[in-house]
Amino acid sequence: MNERDYSGMVKLQRADAGSVSEFKAALQDSFRIAAEADSGEPLEEPIPSDADIEQAIAATGAATYWIVADDQRVGGAVVVIDEISNQNALSFFFISTSRQSRGLGLQAWKAIEKAYLNTKSWETVTPYFEKRNIHFYVNRCGFKIVEFFNKFNPDPNQIPPPADQQGDVDDMFRFVKSMDAESA
Repeated sequence: MNERDYSGMVKLQRADAGSVSEFKAALQDSFRIAAEADSGEPLEEPIPSDADIEQAIAATGAATYWIVADDQRVGGAVVVIDEISNQNALSFFFISTSRQSRGLGLQAWKAIEKAYLNTKSWETVTPYFEKRNIHFYVNRCGFKIVEFFNKFNPDPNQIPPPADQQGDVDDMFRFVKSMDAESA
């Protein structure tokens, strides 16, 4: 078993090909709850889409982890590691809704940082309405908001929506955390 124990009770466990469907479902369930709370109605499609998750998992340098506490899967993460520049990305990160507000997210993030000690910077994005995520990344993990993607400043990495859905632009904050000696 490929497990890394870095932060006391939280372990990172590499997700194998056989658990990808379970990983996607857990990730989508976690994201669905916040998106439905924001929109006030049930989602018609899962978010993120299967295609978005599969693309992240298949990216060059990607590593997919289950976050494990007390021998139970309590969340997950997909990171993209650039071994040359050491400027790495957090594609997806989640703690199951039933396990939130217990410090597991911060322990898991610290475990990810310790797993990739050569990292010069981390980058991630989150939707503008995800106040809980914004608080977590900025106030708990030390990220800085560096950009706001919206219809006036579209994300250059985002595939534009079809012409009939142009009004449905995803407003997202982009975060960066510099891993200098002070923040490590």
